[in-house]
Amino acid sequence: MKSVIKGAGYILCHVPDMVLHNGTTQTTEMIVNPEGEYLKALPSHLRSWEDVLEYWPNQVYIGNKTPDELAAVPQPFYTTPCDVKERYGHFGQMMPQEEFTLLMQASDVFDLVWLDKNFVAQYKEQFAANPMIDETIVARIKDGIEISEIERLVKEEHSEGLYHNGTLVGCVKRAHDIDVNLSAHVMLENIVSKASSVLALIAGVQNAGYQKADIEYVIDCCEEACGDMNQRGGCNFAKAAAEIAGLVSASGSDSRGFCAGPAHALVEAAALVEAGAYKTVAVTAGGCTAKLGMNGKDHVKKGMPAFEDMLGGFCVVIGENDGVSPEINLEILGRHTVGTGSAPQNVISSLVTDPLDRNGLKVTDVDKFSPEMQNPDITKPAGAGDVPQANYKMIAALAVKRGDIPKADMPAFIKDHGLTGWAPTQGHIPSGVPYIGFAREDIMAGKIKRAMIIGKGSLFLGRMTNLFDGISFIIQANSSAEAAAAAGVSEEEVKSMIAKAMKEFAATLLAQAE
Repeated sequence: MKSVIKGAGYILCHVPDMVLHNGTTQTTEMIVNPEGEYLKALPSHLRSWEDVLEYWPNQVYIGNKTPDELAAVPQPFYTTPCDVKERYGHFGQMMPQEEFTLLMQASDVFDLVWLDKNFVAQYKEQFAANPMIDETIVARIKDGIEISEIERLVKEEHSEGLYHNGTLVGCVKRAHDIDVNLSAHVMLENIVSKASSVLALIAGVQNAGYQKADIEYVIDCCEEACGDMNQRGGCNFAKAAAEIAGLVSASGSDSRGFCAGPAHALVEAAALVEAGAYKTVAVTAGGCTAKLGMNGKDHVKKGMPAFEDMLGGFCVVIGENDGVSPEINLEILGRHTVGTGSAPQNVISSLVTDPLDRNGLKVTDVDKFSPEMQNPDITKPAGAGDVPQANYKMIAALAVKRGDIPKADMPAFIKDHGLTGWAPTQGHIPSGVPYIGFAREDIMAGKIKRAMIIGKGSLFLGRMTNLFDGISFIIQANSSAEAAAAAGVSEEEVKSMIAKAMKEFAATLLAQAE
């Protein structure tokens, strides 16, 4: 029996002060051009909490709006405020900076995150009121220390400052005096990734209708790496985040593949469940501080908001076949192999048309393709164009070459089988996975039958190989109805089974809303 997607969670954390102090574009500029115009202008381009709440792509990411609704919004999206301005969504939530700072401390187990006692007193009650934060997490928040001690730690002990509204409110200490892998800078990056993964895990498990103790295995697929000088990157974000999230029955490990990491991890998770190794596997990833403000220079130059102020996170829960939830079909896998090369046509062919050919399918047999779902508001001003549209044009061109569609139908194909990008540029976060939550519901509602998730990665960034990378897989309607028919189960019985499962699914969503 094929494994199925039981649910998905998506979270965003608004961290404007981290854009200034932790994004690599800004920290590099502080070294090479500290008195430059960019650093002077950037603070006035940072968005407020109200700005991010009314931003269309953010509301799509957490599930309050759909990709189809976003497609009808004129670009650039930021010129049209969304009519929904809620921080809590169908798939997760947006968390403000003050709460995320407290979540960072709650996720710290080595006494590295110190916060000003007045900051803690001001925001702890707000943090505790967050419906996704239980008492075990709140109990991990310390009372805080004097701000003078935090100032000393930053000034004299190489600690990384934590800021809120431009004011120092805490710090992350180094975990070793000389090990650069345990420096304050790296520890901050890792704790941020871990904390946002904790929030995503909680959202995903809740949306899947599981109890925390039901999750048996966690795979983390972010772009960070934790470890010390003797095993750089050899540690385990998955188990670390599962501990804070309260997944007491879970083991776990990390999977890395740059931007393609999430797609690799989901295939691994599906295989583990299908093989019977585990009944439930959660694939998760937190956000990346390095990518904050990555294209900020172009945004500021064009008088636009600094859009890259959101840490992204996601969690997809894979479980045993329940007869209703969409399946991951491991028989239809696209693979960018060592011999594929880096030519765009070769890449798309290996990931899209080759696996379809092997299974006797046309390009038109896939209802929706989800490749790199970057938000065009971010990428177009930076000169990268509309990334999803570029992928869809290539897929459409291959469909024409294969004879699946006439050339005149290319625009209609792109519109019908494509999606408008809405994900933050957090590296791994946009790579196919933002659509999985919507795909699950669209398939269960009968709107589509198949969706292809496409992950692509730039392995050459690590300076170990010049190779590109990629993997794709198909999510499809549950095949149990066909199996039941073959076994002599009536159509009415199948409908009854599906109706019962949908009723239970709706009850789970209602319970979460309450």
